[in-house]
Amino acid sequence: MAFREKIRVAVNGYGVIGKRVADAVALQPDMTLAGVCDVAADWRPRMALAKGHALFGATPDHAAAMREAGLEVAGTLGDLLSRADIVVDCTPKRVAAANVEAYRKRGIRFIVQGGEKHDVTGHSFVAEASFAGATGRDSTRVVSCNTTSIVRTLTALKRAGLLARARGTLLRRATDPWESHLGGIMNTLVPEPEIPSHQGPDAQSVDPGLDVVTMAVKVPETLAHLHYWSVQMTRSASKDEVLDAFRASSRIALIRMGDGLDALNAVKEMMADMGRPHDNLYEVALWQDMLTVQGDELFYAYMVDNQAIVIPETIDAIRALTGLAAEAPASMALTDAALGIGAIGRS
Repeated sequence: MAFREKIRVAVNGYGVIGKRVADAVALQPDMTLAGVCDVAADWRPRMALAKGHALFGATPDHAAAMREAGLEVAGTLGDLLSRADIVVDCTPKRVAAANVEAYRKRGIRFIVQGGEKHDVTGHSFVAEASFAGATGRDSTRVVSCNTTSIVRTLTALKRAGLLARARGTLLRRATDPWESHLGGIMNTLVPEPEIPSHQGPDAQSVDPGLDVVTMAVKVPETLAHLHYWSVQMTRSASKDEVLDAFRASSRIALIRMGDGLDALNAVKEMMADMGRPHDNLYEVALWQDMLTVQGDELFYAYMVDNQAIVIPETIDAIRALTGLAAEAPASMALTDAALGIGAIGRS
């Protein structure tokens, strides 16, 4: 499919999420990467240059430090914004909120990530649930990895007319793998101090109609998150009916423990063998042979890759804000094709 004019996308923050967003933008047929911006002058921005991305410093001082480190710098964040139609802010938590004023002064559309509060944009995004509400807006917030998984799975049940209420327990990984030498926990578990944990209310910022309560605990591993869910359905249903509801979403991958995918590391290894960049698991990986139905009660568990699950949502959010697609299915089809989403668990 040919596109007469591609949307120019800037990525501010070239870390765990930013580098994945930049790679994903570069793969889209209707987008072009205007450049990436960061504050570091070490190996990380060198990787951006190696991929052919234009590199910018957040401020003149950052740009100067990058040049002193031998990096080819195209300018500052202001220069990058002047050549873009939309900016995806992937800077650390609370930094993006401070950048919003600059974006609004320039009149450029922007996307922030789930580390920011809903009030920063007034809209929270998951493609299958809130794409329509983002169309024509100047900004949105792509919710966190765990919230994205909650909204995806509960939306699938809701669309099938099966969802009454849901209660989930989240086992949250301690830190990102590449930062595990800097922090995290060992030989302990750290409960989130409040029930509900923040993910349930955050899911309701996307879909206020969800009856959902979450509890969370931080665990000493860095591979991925693990969710356990207990759902009260609207009626009794068969296991096959529930699985069909989940299959209706391309971004829920039904996997089997019986295939040897009986732990988080096994699923990540399969992503590597599939050739996914960074071993990315964009989908919710839900164990279909563990899933249990007892009358109108449903029990299931799934895996969440917090470095990857929000990437397709961010791409769809770009299309929603800029008008590249009028409806979620059209955008998701393009995103899924570009990222290879939908090949897992379809047999």
